[in-house]
Amino acid sequence: MSREKNLAKNTFILSIGNLLPKAVSFITLPILTAYLTKAEYGSYDLLYTLASLFLPVVTLQIQTAAFRFLIEERDNPLEQKKIITNIYLFTIFTSFIALGILFFVLSSFSILTRVLICVFFFLDNMINTSRQVVRGIGKNAIYSASSVLNAVVNMAFIYLFVKSFQMGLDGVLASLTLALMFSQLYILIRSHLLKYIDFSLFDTQTLKKLLRYSWPMIPNSLSGWVMRLSDRLVITGFLGIEANAVYSVANKLPILYSVLQNTFTIAWQENASIASKDKDTEKYYSDMFDTMYRIFYSIMALLIVSTPLLFAIMIKGDYDEAYYQMPILYIGAFFNSLSSYMGGIYVARMETKKVGITTTVAAAMNLLIDFMLINVIGIYAGSISTLVSYLFLVIYRMIDVQKIQKMHFNIPRMLLLLGFLIAMSVLSYQRMLVLDILNVVIAVATSLLFNRKVIVQVFKAIIGKFIKKKT
Repeated sequence: MSREKNLAKNTFILSIGNLLPKAVSFITLPILTAYLTKAEYGSYDLLYTLASLFLPVVTLQIQTAAFRFLIEERDNPLEQKKIITNIYLFTIFTSFIALGILFFVLSSFSILTRVLICVFFFLDNMINTSRQVVRGIGKNAIYSASSVLNAVVNMAFIYLFVKSFQMGLDGVLASLTLALMFSQLYILIRSHLLKYIDFSLFDTQTLKKLLRYSWPMIPNSLSGWVMRLSDRLVITGFLGIEANAVYSVANKLPILYSVLQNTFTIAWQENASIASKDKDTEKYYSDMFDTMYRIFYSIMALLIVSTPLLFAIMIKGDYDEAYYQMPILYIGAFFNSLSSYMGGIYVARMETKKVGITTTVAAAMNLLIDFMLINVIGIYAGSISTLVSYLFLVIYRMIDVQKIQKMHFNIPRMLLLLGFLIAMSVLSYQRMLVLDILNVVIAVATSLLFNRKVIVQVFKAIIGKFIKKKT
């Protein structure tokens, strides 16, 4: 299978595992908001957010090393066992220590709630590690299926525990915990992971090698967390909770693009790592960037022109001000997708320190702009700081990546397509039907024009499969 087909296949498989859980979260939201008190829902949201912070700090991001190093050893079963054994032992050991401390820190909760929180955090650490392991050994379908299973089981138990039994926060925690447990068991059974664990293979040198790769990814993870949260904290602190509600709503549609982009990034990291030692790496990385840029341009263009309709359907209540933040956030999300592509090359070249440094600088820039502009332009400070920090990130990485991997960029075409996105964003601000129609024409025409080769290839592939089935 060609590298391009493998990338497309992995992107499709991983998209199922990423998109369905997002859909399920929308389905369960009415139940949670209806049957939890505001205090319970606030605690749930805080705990879920802290879980994303807890994982990288406690485990030193060692699960990222699982993915990257296992790719290198797909033909070496003994080395695979050594890597997997050391990663699981480290994850279990550090998790138990951290959770023992956490149990006493959360003294304001009941003992049952504290136990559920600790078990949830532990299983969250384990499932994230297991998913990176199965990705590393090339079983993306199991990775994706485990996410789907987790989402479906969680939805079923939330309905049972929260709506039917009305167990409140404990019901939500029990649902999350059971869903993770089922998902973990599924991975262990389907991928036969237990056969890779051999305690006699524990080796401090192997562990040090893995941690040297993984720990620089902690700033990257935390900085990404800060960039997502800092806007909301500053807006809430200076403008109030209602302003933050508007900004939160403004992010709802750009998140749709980010979900698709994240799926591609996960698949791209694997392809970039596998291709890192090929003779034509420079051409492959450059061509893939060019193709990715044009495809992501089309997705973003179609999302921008769909915003008037999507906003009317999905956003209810007094959130009209949120509409005007969206075009800025769209462009910021577009820049983020480009920087993530470069991040995949850093991962492929095992330059994780550069990933952490660049993201940390971007996060600091985001926060600084927030404080500088919040009293001048209000909520726009959040969206503009996001756009500027991601623009810095992509420009810096495009320049810096040349030090470890030569690449060629079609700058005139990149600027032309970016100009179209900016023009469509400006037109969408006017909220006039005739300009909305013009936007649709521009988006469709440019998408077809600049992606005609990809469209023809996809069409030929579909026709070829159809003919094979007939014969």
